[in-house]
Amino acid sequence: MLKVSLAQINPTVGDLAGNTRKILDYTAQAQKAGAALVVFPELAICGYPPEDLVLKRHFVANNIKSLDALAKKARGISVIVGFVDSDSKGNIYNAAALLSQGKVQAVYHKQQLPNYGVFDEKRYFSVGETLGLVTIEGIKVGINVCEDIWIDGAIYQDQVKAGAKLLINISSSPYHSGKLKEREALLKERAKKIKVPIVYVNAVGGQDELVFDGGSMVMAADGNLMARAVQFEETLLTVDLKAKEHPIAPALDSAEEIYKALVLGTRDYAGKSGFKKVALGLSGGVDSALVAAIAVDAFGKDNVVGISMPTRFNSKETRRDAQGLAKNLGIEFKEIPIGKIFDMYLKTMAPFFAGTAANTAEENIQARIRGNILMAMANKFGWLILTTGNKSEMAVGYCTLYGDMSGGYAVIKDVFKTKVYELCRYRNHISRDAVIPKSILLRAPSAELRLNQTDEESLGAYEDLDKILKAYIEGHASPQDIVALGMNAKMVERTVRLVDTNEYKRRQAPPGVKITARSFGKDWRLPITNRYKE
Repeated sequence: MLKVSLAQINPTVGDLAGNTRKILDYTAQAQKAGAALVVFPELAICGYPPEDLVLKRHFVANNIKSLDALAKKARGISVIVGFVDSDSKGNIYNAAALLSQGKVQAVYHKQQLPNYGVFDEKRYFSVGETLGLVTIEGIKVGINVCEDIWIDGAIYQDQVKAGAKLLINISSSPYHSGKLKEREALLKERAKKIKVPIVYVNAVGGQDELVFDGGSMVMAADGNLMARAVQFEETLLTVDLKAKEHPIAPALDSAEEIYKALVLGTRDYAGKSGFKKVALGLSGGVDSALVAAIAVDAFGKDNVVGISMPTRFNSKETRRDAQGLAKNLGIEFKEIPIGKIFDMYLKTMAPFFAGTAANTAEENIQARIRGNILMAMANKFGWLILTTGNKSEMAVGYCTLYGDMSGGYAVIKDVFKTKVYELCRYRNHISRDAVIPKSILLRAPSAELRLNQTDEESLGAYEDLDKILKAYIEGHASPQDIVALGMNAKMVERTVRLVDTNEYKRRQAPPGVKITARSFGKDWRLPITNRYKE
C-alpha cells in the first residue's frame, strides 16, 4: 500500500495563482515526508463553491491553465487535485485530476451532483461518466468526489468491482454541528461494505457563510479509523497505509467545535475580503460579548474596536459591563452617547407623530442611529462591522432593519440564544481569567430601547422559544406537531407567525457563519410574499 499525504488546505475562491502556490508548497512538503501520493480537496485549484464564476468561460479556461502548470511540476510524486474541467461541447464538470511525470495522467468527472441545502451543483456541472480508476505505484485506485461516496450504490462500488484496492475521495464538505461524526459513520459503513480502505480529504476554511472544518481521515478496510487530521486548521497528514499506528486527532466537543467554526468563518470572511480591522457595537449584553470574544480570537485584540452608544435607557450596569468586557479583552473601546441625537430625532418627528402613542418607531430610531454611527466609522477607517444578532432574534424579527442589522458580517446569526450562553461559558472556561463578566451572563437579556424592557417579556422564555424554533426551522415541524411536543399552543402560534412574516428582514441581513444543519441563507429559501398558513 501507499504512503499518502492528505493535504487539508484552505483555498480562496477565485485565487487561482494563490491556490496553485499553496498546492505546490504542500506537494513539496509531502515529497519531503516521503509520500508517493498527495491528495488535495475538491475544486482546490479554484476554491469551493465557485458558484457563477464557472459560467465565465475565461474563469474555467484559466483554472485549467493552472492545472496544466501544476502538472508540469508534478515529478517524483503523484498528485490528485480538484478543478473545473470542460469538454469540446461546452459542458463543465466538477473534476479530479491525477498528475505525475510532468503531465495530467487521468481526469475523473463527479457523477453525484448535490442539489439540496447549500448545494447548487446541477446548476453548473454536467454528470460525469468516467470510471475514475487509475494505477498509482502498481496499485489500482478509485478516485471519486465528495457526494460520490455519500450515495449508496454510486461510482465507488463500480470502482471496487473493477479492481480498486484503495479509494480516494476528495471533498469540500461544509460544516455544521456534528458533521464530523456523520462523515466518520458514513465512511466506516462504506469501508466495511466494500472491504477497501478509504482516504478522505476535506477542505478547511471559511467561504462567505460556509465553513469547511477539515477532519480529513483514513478509514481501514475493516471500518476502523486509521488516521484523522485536526479540525479547522490547515495541515498535512501523512499516512503509511502499511503501518499499524497513525495520528488520530481528538474529536472536539460541541461547544469547542462550534466556537472554532465561528472564529474561522469570521476570520476568513474578513481576511479573504481584504479587511484588516473590525468593529462592533458593545451593548453590555451577552450577544455582543460573544461576538467581541470571537473577533479577538479571529483577528487579535489590536484589530478589534468596541463602540458603546448609550441612551437614557441603558443602565449603569450594562454600560459598566461593556467597558469591563473591552478591558478584559484588551480591545480599543469608544463610548459615543446618542441621547442628544435621539432627542433631536424625536423633536423633528414630533409634528408627524402627534397624537400617537410611543411604540417600536421610537425604539428603532435608537437602533438606526447606532447603525449609522457604526457604518460611518466603517466608511471613515475601512473597518468591517460585525453585527451581533443571534438566530432566535433573526427568526422572529426581533431586530431592526438598518439598525442593529447594519454591518458586513453577522457572526452569530445561526446561533440560537441558548447556545450563545453556552458558548460564552465555554470562552470563559478556556481563559485563565473569565473575559465575559459574570453579570452579563446572569442579567435578563434586554434590547434596552425603553424603560424596564426585557427580551423574554416580548418573546417568552428563550429556552422554550428555541425549542419551538428548532422544531419549526430545522425539523420542518407543523405548529400542531410542536404543540404535541408539550409546547404552549399560543406561544407556538405566535412564534410561527413571527418566523413566517419576517422573511423580508432576514433576506436583507448580512451573511454569517453556518453552524446548524439549516441556517438562514442558502438552506432556507422561502418566498417573501407568501400566504401559506398552517
